[in-house]
Amino acid sequence: MDNVFSSSKTDQKFNLKKTIGLYTKHWFWFVLCIIILVSLTYVFLRYTVPEYQASTEVMIIDDSDDSTSEIFNELSLSSGAEDASMEDEILVFKSRKVLRNVVEDLDLNVQYFTQGVVLENESYNEIPFEANLVFSDSLNTDVYFNCFVKITSEISFEYRTSEDEEATSEKFGSPIETYFGSVIILPGVNGTDTYLNRDIRLQISLVTDVVEDLRSRIYVSGGQEGSRILTLSLVDPIEQKAKDILNTLIEEYDTHTSEIKNRKSEGTSKLIDERISRVFSDLENVDASIARFKIGNKVTDVGSQAGQYMSQSFENEQQIENIRTQIKLLNYTKERLSSSSGSFQSVPSNLGDGTISALSGQYNELLSQRTNKLKSAGAKNSIVQQLDQSISNVKNNLTQNINATTRTLNIQLNSLQNQYQKVNSKISSVPGQENKLKSIERSQGIKESIYLYLLQKKEEAIISQTVTSSNVKVIDPAYSYGQVSPKGSILYMGALFLGFLIPFGVIYAKDLLDTKIHNREDLHKEIDDISILGEVPRISKSDKHLVERNDRSILSESFRIIRTNFDFVSRGRNIEKYNNVIFVTSTINGEGKSFFSMNMALTLASTNKKVLLIGADIRNPQIFSAIRTVEDKVSVKAGLTDFVADKSISLKSVINEHVVNDIKVDILFSGKIPPNPAELLMSDRFKELFDTVSADYDYVMVDTAPSMLVTDTLLISKYAGHTFYVTRAGYTEKEILNFTKEIHADNKLNGMMLVVNDVDQSNFGYGARYGYYGAPEKKSWFSRKKA
Repeated sequence: MDNVFSSSKTDQKFNLKKTIGLYTKHWFWFVLCIIILVSLTYVFLRYTVPEYQASTEVMIIDDSDDSTSEIFNELSLSSGAEDASMEDEILVFKSRKVLRNVVEDLDLNVQYFTQGVVLENESYNEIPFEANLVFSDSLNTDVYFNCFVKITSEISFEYRTSEDEEATSEKFGSPIETYFGSVIILPGVNGTDTYLNRDIRLQISLVTDVVEDLRSRIYVSGGQEGSRILTLSLVDPIEQKAKDILNTLIEEYDTHTSEIKNRKSEGTSKLIDERISRVFSDLENVDASIARFKIGNKVTDVGSQAGQYMSQSFENEQQIENIRTQIKLLNYTKERLSSSSGSFQSVPSNLGDGTISALSGQYNELLSQRTNKLKSAGAKNSIVQQLDQSISNVKNNLTQNINATTRTLNIQLNSLQNQYQKVNSKISSVPGQENKLKSIERSQGIKESIYLYLLQKKEEAIISQTVTSSNVKVIDPAYSYGQVSPKGSILYMGALFLGFLIPFGVIYAKDLLDTKIHNREDLHKEIDDISILGEVPRISKSDKHLVERNDRSILSESFRIIRTNFDFVSRGRNIEKYNNVIFVTSTINGEGKSFFSMNMALTLASTNKKVLLIGADIRNPQIFSAIRTVEDKVSVKAGLTDFVADKSISLKSVINEHVVNDIKVDILFSGKIPPNPAELLMSDRFKELFDTVSADYDYVMVDTAPSMLVTDTLLISKYAGHTFYVTRAGYTEKEILNFTKEIHADNKLNGMMLVVNDVDQSNFGYGARYGYYGAPEKKSWFSRKKA
């Protein structure tokens, strides 16, 4: 029977309904957190400047199609590694030089802000006025300046450099002195009526700062590998401004690359001019070398001259052979003439020379006549002798002519041989001369071809300088995606999500790190072999802390349930002595045992039972303080400690009757705090006390000291028939309940029964909500209106 009111062993399986209930009972925090975050989101959206995204797509034209690059490639002055890659083009788009030109073209460093209640808005398309800067130092034009202008009329305005400074009245067009020079403010092109009497802040930023800001906000990305498409995007509070910046950026990029091309073309032309001048000089030197060679060798054309030498050599050779033949023939004739001593032999008649031929013919004729004459006459014939004489004369003349002719032919032969040798010498020198001339002519030809090629490329470079092709093709001009930040729908969804997540996380973490009990179910998980009589709900400071007669409050109902459960348990126990004596204790201080003792005594007394409440916590008495909250005039002359210590004091003199909330109850207060509580509790008078009051009262409720902190309760536990062991929700650690299990296992406290105090209504173990039969439920304003 000891475990009648302890639930069956808790199912350790996951309970979805219980888990959900852990969070739904804190619905207020979810709603509050959602309301706060949604409200913050609304305020954020209301006072946050929206931002817009603009994008554009361009195609980078390959430089390999450019004529200048073709010239360089043909001249072997560039390599494929110099071709601009897409990564290089991205860096050019984001280069400080190009972006600086964009800032200066659009005057992005000059901004006009219209002051609002909370925010200030920048004016871009319709500026309220124009600010012209006049610099005292033309080399220092990058300045920071901030001022406030309030247009008061069509011709005047108020001017100040800070919000706290007193404004001065100025007229449009008049110079205003500043630290860098002066500022001249002129009316806007659209007039001043729109901005009349409105504060406008003029901000002139450092160009370098604006450039760095653009570099951080402009995003350039490439397409797929091999693609020459680039996407440029920019986020800015002003939609048109973002598009203008991207369009101007493309123009400045094109201008920048065109300048590079022009410089490249100019460099090409300069290089070609230098090369032409050098090649022309070399060509002149080669021409001069050819002229010197021909003059030195006395030739105009080596090939034709060589032919002439060959022909001349051949002719000389023929003449030499002819002369040699004539000489041989003459020598032969001479031998014939010289060998005919006393006899006459004919000689060749065709000897070439006319005189010799005539003499040889005459000689042969005379020989023929002599021969014919000798046939008819003898050698001494006068005619024969006369013929002999004539033959001798002719022979002598012929010999002399042959000798003279031979000498002449020898002279001619020597001359021809000398000429032949000279001609042959010239012929042998022709290959060397021809080779040298060809080498010079070859160099001349190379120089001429280079010269002509460079002249052609010079003309191409001049044409490329005159007509420079664009390096970029705009596929889509800058267009807007609309507002990209802040996204109201996403922020509101995020607020709702965080509104659920934050309380959920806090509750989950709290539950995960929680080491305390919160209801009877938690207590039963730790101790499942001791009866749990019930739970006492948490009450607020405005609620009554002591039960009343015929009270239907939540507090009263909870104690009635505990009283009913106690009656049921006590009937199942067979206790011979002190069956009506109930000890109330706890593990540590602060768990509400005195509060429980007082209310339990009043609950038992409300059934017209005679009840005695004894304050046995003599170290830290609390019963007297509780009574004083309902009775203004309470005085105690003696209490429990006085009765035990002084045997002259009777029991009746220390028991006082009190009416608490119209309920009569006898109370024995603790008395004075003794110096030796433990020794005092071991007194024999306690047996006398409990024997007497057990017989005189229906119930004796004893408020004792915490069991783990001191031994007081254990010293007098033998006088208890039952023990109410109080734990406190959200206070009692699960770990210290091991002490409770130990004293129960060792039977140090009689008839232990557990009670959970200060339980939040949402944590009641079985989901019960006390008060259904209590006071009428308080309805909300919405429920009342609905009813």
